[in-house]
Amino acid sequence: MTYPVERIEEEIGYVAYYFHWGLDEILDLEHPDRQRYVARIATLNARVNEGR
Repeated sequence: MTYPVERIEEEIGYVAYYFHWGLDEILDLEHPDRQRYVARIATLNARVNEGR
């Protein structure tokens, strides 16, 4: 199974933007781990937005 390059790039950009991690650190993550971080960031953003 392949994963679309565009989706990987979106995940990398998202994690890099919010956690300020470098490309190598993010690419070293296993795919499920990277997806968990993306989901965690989304949850944190939702909480912040609810508070506004």
